Amino acid sequence: MALYSPFKNYIWNLSVAIAMESGGQIGEIIDMCQPIKDAADSGADAGTAQFMKQWAGMGEKLLEMAAEDEAKGRNFSASNKLERAALYLFVAERMQAHGSQGRKETFAKARAAFDRSTALGQLSRERVEISLGKGTMPALFTRAPGDGPKPTVVFCNGLDSNKELLYWTRLPEELARRGISTLCVDQPGAGEALRLQDLPVDPHSESWASKAVDWLEQQDDVDASKIGMTGISLGGHFAPRAVAYEARFASGAVWGANHNWREVQDRRMEREGENPVPHYWQHVHWAFGADGQDDFLEKSNGMNLNGHMDRIKVPFLVTHGANDRQISPKYADDLYDQLVNSPRREKVIFTEREGGVEHVGADNMAYGRDLLSDWFAETLGGSTQ
Repeated sequence: MALYSPFKNYIWNLSVAIAMESGGQIGEIIDMCQPIKDAADSGADAGTAQFMKQWAGMGEKLLEMAAEDEAKGRNFSASNKLERAALYLFVAERMQAHGSQGRKETFAKARAAFDRSTALGQLSRERVEISLGKGTMPALFTRAPGDGPKPTVVFCNGLDSNKELLYWTRLPEELARRGISTLCVDQPGAGEALRLQDLPVDPHSESWASKAVDWLEQQDDVDASKIGMTGISLGGHFAPRAVAYEARFASGAVWGANHNWREVQDRRMEREGENPVPHYWQHVHWAFGADGQDDFLEKSNGMNLNGHMDRIKVPFLVTHGANDRQISPKYADDLYDQLVNSPRREKVIFTEREGGVEHVGADNMAYGRDLLSDWFAETLGGSTQ
């Protein structure tokens, strides 16, 4: 199975795939893509302003129609339109270079639409702020139904995503179905933490993941002995590191292994593999708070899990797509092989048989979503039936 490919470059098609897997409507997506097909031919970086115009324009139209629904008391319909408006605005913002005109305003509109959708749709997700000492980690808490304390999974971002996109993977929905709550976090270097607080990537992910555990331990509806950790894309680096150094995690998993991200940067400098966003080097300099390429490479030196994974002494699941064009499947082998002290380790490479073969299953997230949900149900005490 391959990415739906209306464009001639991978990065633009990846954004389309993200939108489709996050609840976008195919007719709206076609309408947004058709006018900018020629712009995409010039490469991933060129033409992103045209991308913004089309995708943000669709978001604005949906905001208008949502307001009309709300004025008529049709709150659920308004919520549906606000949800897609937020999605298209987030995708449009994600494609722009740091500092681009309209990026800040587009992100603010997306955030407001998402929050309004939550309220009007009576959706099971609560915005929370977790103290980091310096700044906060904004998060979305999705509670499993029923009374009493529940197992909970901390779900972290990759390099270029945000907590709302984590929510739209529908992993929180499937975990809730299995009796497990989810805390989707905008950790330093991602989402609001980066955009609104200028908090850069912290390679020592246990520092902020431990703060998430501290917060969860204070919640009456959380079973503090059954807290898991997972991450998507670059979160496939952060999650194993956090589980290795935060002993309170009872289970872990990665949605895409990212074992030696520092090595990946060397390969990208040699133009090997695909990038996740346009204006890639500018983006990572921003995310890491780096002053140029040499400073970025120095700051990213710690992004290597070799020599750390033997510290993991809880169940751990490794997943990866066989045709991942960003991060080599060999990193899944490295991670799995080094989990020598895990009492239950598993590795699943998604193949053409089921799909989900692209980076973090961008071509089909259903299989990764089901597998991770079942894994945490089995290792944290949820239900699979």
